[in-house]
Amino acid sequence: MASPTPLRSLLYRVYEDRLLAGLDRDALPRHIAVIHDGHRRYARAEGLPDYASSYRVGMDKFVEFLHWTDELAIPAVTCWLLSKENLARPAEELEPYYDVLIDLFRRLPDELHDTNVRFIGSLDLLPAPLVEAAKELEERCPDGERRVTIALAYGGRQEIVDAVRDLVRGLADDRVPSAELADRIDAEGIAGNLYTADLPDPDLVIRTSGEARLSGFLLWQAAYAEYSFVDVYWPAFRRVDFLRSLRDFTRRERRYGR
Repeated sequence: MASPTPLRSLLYRVYEDRLLAGLDRDALPRHIAVIHDGHRRYARAEGLPDYASSYRVGMDKFVEFLHWTDELAIPAVTCWLLSKENLARPAEELEPYYDVLIDLFRRLPDELHDTNVRFIGSLDLLPAPLVEAAKELEERCPDGERRVTIALAYGGRQEIVDAVRDLVRGLADDRVPSAELADRIDAEGIAGNLYTADLPDPDLVIRTSGEARLSGFLLWQAAYAEYSFVDVYWPAFRRVDFLRSLRDFTRRERRYGR
């Protein structure tokens, strides 16, 4: 992507200021979930020498995005940086991404303030150095008014399976008779055992790269969310794209399935 000209940069700043001024701050989402899609297609479109170059640009954008949400006092953000299905990709694609993620996790404590960071997903499937970097980040950011949740090796179906298993296991530990188990499995019980049980459901889900699907992300929690499918690849995602998504969200009438 060619660098914007000074005039274009100025026009974008003016447009951003207009979008910001027009936002109804009381109507902003309290929890935003993001599918950071399009790294490999961005690398091909930009003629980058390898995917690692695109991953680095994308993770720099991830840090920028966290700053944008902080500026607008968005209380909770959940970001899907690696799906469980992604683990089937060739090692020559995954290993450079793992290295970029490790660098990101080591960098984040210096970029965040008043933020609690937590990971969700099947981290046991990931290489030890990446898991260690994730745990170290959690330890360095254990508390805060803001919540940043990072989904790694995450699959929405697996989350629901795990939630039902934990619910049934808890009922068994409480010595609920087997004949009564089915009647004790309900939506409230499943929701209470999800990875994000201590978070409100997302109000807005943003997906970049132009794909108009969830691909299994927060299947249960996003049932009544609003969606914003943005055409640009994640590394090229701009603050103006984010502000447009927020503007559109604030203009929608949420019905929650009614």
